[in-house]
Amino acid sequence: MADISEKDIEQMARRIEDAHGFLHIDSLATELAKLDDEIASPGFWDDASHAQSVSKQASNVRETIREYDEAAALLEDARAALELAGEDEAFAAEADDAFDRLAGMLDGLEIASWFSGRFDGGDAILTVNPGSGGLEARDWTEMLYRMYARYAENKGWKVTVLDLVPGEGIGLDKATIQVEGRNAFGMLKSESGVHRLVRISPTDDKKRRHTTFAGVEVLPVLPDDIEVDLSLSDVRVDVYRSSGPGGQCVNTTDSAVRLTHLPTGLVVTCQNEKSQLQNKEAAFRVLRAKLYELEEQKRLAELDELRGDRMDNSFGSQIRNYVLYPYQMVKDVRSGIETGNVDAVLDGELEQFVIGYHKWRVS
Repeated sequence: MADISEKDIEQMARRIEDAHGFLHIDSLATELAKLDDEIASPGFWDDASHAQSVSKQASNVRETIREYDEAAALLEDARAALELAGEDEAFAAEADDAFDRLAGMLDGLEIASWFSGRFDGGDAILTVNPGSGGLEARDWTEMLYRMYARYAENKGWKVTVLDLVPGEGIGLDKATIQVEGRNAFGMLKSESGVHRLVRISPTDDKKRRHTTFAGVEVLPVLPDDIEVDLSLSDVRVDVYRSSGPGGQCVNTTDSAVRLTHLPTGLVVTCQNEKSQLQNKEAAFRVLRAKLYELEEQKRLAELDELRGDRMDNSFGSQIRNYVLYPYQMVKDVRSGIETGNVDAVLDGELEQFVIGYHKWRVS
């Protein structure tokens, strides 16, 4: 006999109906038809950058529709198997399996619906910088860089290293990566802020407990059609030799690029691409995102001032604690999500914290 009942099936049917609404399936179908017509038009690939953007948008829309259609089909499979299980118990396991797969798929669709912001569905630029703590902070920066790279790879996202600046003796002075994948920016927004580590320092001969910090910044990779007030005359471009760890892949030419935006003082470096041109393009991509974020922060600050609100600086707010001694625990101070399996988290198992944050946010 199946573990599920007709009541369970009807509950899933209501969730399917809800998904049709919050995913705007009819509107997506219309949008996809227009995108496909544009892709099929003559000269579409003449502008390669625009063509890639449209193709990616069409792929994301098509994937959402496909997942919804698959969920609707699974519902019918589960319903049919449950009816047959009344006559032949051999179908009971099939009904339970279809139901479980359907539940997981609907969970994923509901999570995806949270990311409705302008850039949520796109790629992200994630930067880790050491806070107070000297050698410890640089080591912590490298640990966080590795954690995020593993998390992204586990999700099947593409990770491109834009800038890794080795610290003196240990760790990293900065790490910047570009993460490409569906909802990458929307998901990773959960990580912006200050991360606190408590442990016995490996650099302390007296084996004392140390507390150190690192800041994480997450920016969207801006589409080409987003206008940013960026004049080339306002940017100083310096080139220098990469400061990589050495080996066969180290750059032996002045291919690293530093951009200084003179009006704001923003500085962006990139040294991990193979050529100076690629590093320059990547650095401008990061600079555009930073300038856009700066303008957004000014706009929000003005709105808060009009409302009489006091703006909370998220970068200066501690969002998560990682305690390795005297006990082991990772706890998010916003959502309350916690686990004692610190090693797994530092090895990239972040999903419960990312999803937990967004559940907290939408609630």
